[in-house]
Amino acid sequence: MPRPHGFTYQEHGTGTVHITHHGRPATTLHGPRAAQFLAEVETSDPQLVMARWTGNYKHGNERTARNHPRNRR
Repeated sequence: MPRPHGFTYQEHGTGTVHITHHGRPATTLHGPRAAQFLAEVETSDPQLVMARWTGNYKHGNERTARNHPRNRR
């Protein structure tokens, strides 16, 4: 699976964080969620963190994983 790329974020003075993906708005975080995001983005890979927070971390391999014999029930 390719690593996520193209995410950026802007922190605003009002405690709001805007996350964009390739220049398009992906999500906006407010208050405690914004503070939690900023703390996490400082300690981990920012691209992976932003992909997870925006929900853009699935890239088409879900069907393959679902059909794997280990995951069949």
